Amino acid sequence: MAKFAHISALLLAAAPLTASAAATDISFSGNVRDVITVTPERNTGLDAVYVLYSLDGVSIDYATSSPSVNWLRYSNLGGGFAEAAPGVERTASGFRLTAPEGDTGYIIEDGDRRTYFWLTDYSAHRMTLSGVTVNTEESDCDRTALDIAGTADAIHFFTINGRQETLERQITIEYNQQSWPDGATDFETSLINFYIPELVHTVHLVPPVYCSTYFTITGDRFLQHWGEALRAESDFFQPTAVDCRTTAEQQGSGDTGGEGEEKDPSNQTGGDNTSGLGGSAPADISFRSFTTDAVIHHEWQMATDPDFENITYRFNERDLDFTFMEQGVTYVRYVGSNADGSCQTYGDVYEVQIGDSELRCPNAFSPGASEGVNDEWKVSYRSLVEFECWIFDRYGHQLFHFTDPSKGWDGKYKGKLVKSGVYYYVIQARGADGRKYKKSGDINIINYKQTATPGTNPVE
Repeated sequence: MAKFAHISALLLAAAPLTASAAATDISFSGNVRDVITVTPERNTGLDAVYVLYSLDGVSIDYATSSPSVNWLRYSNLGGGFAEAAPGVERTASGFRLTAPEGDTGYIIEDGDRRTYFWLTDYSAHRMTLSGVTVNTEESDCDRTALDIAGTADAIHFFTINGRQETLERQITIEYNQQSWPDGATDFETSLINFYIPELVHTVHLVPPVYCSTYFTITGDRFLQHWGEALRAESDFFQPTAVDCRTTAEQQGSGDTGGEGEEKDPSNQTGGDNTSGLGGSAPADISFRSFTTDAVIHHEWQMATDPDFENITYRFNERDLDFTFMEQGVTYVRYVGSNADGSCQTYGDVYEVQIGDSELRCPNAFSPGASEGVNDEWKVSYRSLVEFECWIFDRYGHQLFHFTDPSKGWDGKYKGKLVKSGVYYYVIQARGADGRKYKKSGDINIINYKQTATPGTNPVE
């Protein structure tokens, strides 16, 4: 079975084509198409590889003023086993080889000068192509198999030292593919072109294809040069392979709450899972999935273990907004599948860690004394999923009530600052770890006119 073709390697291996001879003293006559010159690597010892449409009626002329030259031919054994080439004639401008042989190497010895080249008869290796289909039996979630009806054997040549080399035919497979380029925010569809060197297998494998497309086979580069390129196109292909990318974003400071007010959880205490998601409950996290075309079924899974052996929640949604309310670690991942569930794709595993609950209450603040410094009474908290606070004066009159622990009391009642003195709070709350809080205590309002000294505010 053929392996996936690698476009970069094949492009590097393919030597350039030209329609002129590598040496100006070599020319061809009797050819029905341009002679293609391939410039091989220097370590082959060859000046050129000449590819001819056909050798019927072709002769090769070598221009020289020397009275004699030694014209040799060699096979796969290399130049060390060269023998005299038959059919060499003297001409007015040099010497002519009247009956050149295909798939043969030639050496022209002209005094101290040596010319080395290989002659390829394309008619002995002519490509045929009649169709291409997707082989569904050989295809799976990790590869797409193509049945290419045609022939194109490997075209070899041999170096001066008898080393076998291959002329790349550059038979092109073209199709649309979905991929996620660096810096992209979603899958993008682009046209893919890569080369296969020959047609020697019924089935050719390409990487999994994620979008609807046609497969087009074109070739080879020699026929392309002569204007006779062959082309075959498959029926419209519907993919079964799937792929995905996912993101997770946690709402933080400045996000809008359910009542349209902005949250400012700056009074949350430390201990958050700073290396990942979660921290203090309630933690609002938005999970998003981006998928290729064949993904039909969407599911977000939550589990107590990273291997998802104990799945606690399943959500059949493409995107998920979830509020984490319970203390502990939860693992979250996305799973997408095609229509019949034969191919699945998995997103990243996200670890959401919610810490233990905590609630601490200050007993003094100084509204109106110095703006922005200790002018609001706020609790310090972590992972509270239920919260309710009442503030009273010493006569039992309720002055303020709030249910969001990130909020606080600015020391005002009916829009005006209350007098300095002692006030009282009552709090009922529940943590993500199930802990219940019932707290009450004093609040001392100190209306100093000078700036309070940092670090002197008493905290319970």
